[in-house]
Amino acid sequence: MGVLGSALGIWIFIQVQLYAEAVLFSYYVFMGLYGWWEWSRPAARLSSASGREESIKVQLWSSRKHILLCATGYALSFGVYLVLVRYTDAAMPMLDAFTTVFAFIATWLVAKRVLENWIYWIAIDCLSVYLYLARGLEQYALLSLFLTAMAVYGYLQWRKETRYQAAV
Repeated sequence: MGVLGSALGIWIFIQVQLYAEAVLFSYYVFMGLYGWWEWSRPAARLSSASGREESIKVQLWSSRKHILLCATGYALSFGVYLVLVRYTDAAMPMLDAFTTVFAFIATWLVAKRVLENWIYWIAIDCLSVYLYLARGLEQYALLSLFLTAMAVYGYLQWRKETRYQAAV
C-alpha cells in the first residue's frame, strides 16, 4: 500500500510543481520495494554468529555529527534549489528542496537506527504541512500532521529502548 500511495504521490507532486517531492516519493517507492524484498527474506534477519534473530541497537549521535550532517543537508538543499530554479518551473523550490534533502537524510538515519532521526522527521513533517497547504494538497497536509504525531511517538519509543539497552 505504501508503494502504491507513493507512486500516486509522484504524479500528484508533478501536477502541483513540487518536483523535489516527486523525486523523494520515487525514492520511497524504491525503498518500499527494497524493504519488502529485504524483510521478506528470513535469513536477512538472522545473526550470522548465533543463528538467532537480532535487532540493531538504537544509536545516539553526538552534537558534532548532527552539526556536520545538517551543514551537509543545507548545502545539498541549496544545490537542489539552484537546479529547481534554473531547470524547472517549481512552485516553492527552496522549501521543496529542503524538505526533500532532509527526508533523504532522515530516511538514512532511520536505517542506521539513530535516535535523533525522529527529531528530523518532526521538523520535516511540520514544514511539509505548510508546503502542502500552500499548494492545495490538504490531504497530504493532514497526512503530514499524522506523521508528525507518529514521529513523536517513535522518538519516545526509541528513547525508551535506548534506556533499556543501557540497563542491559
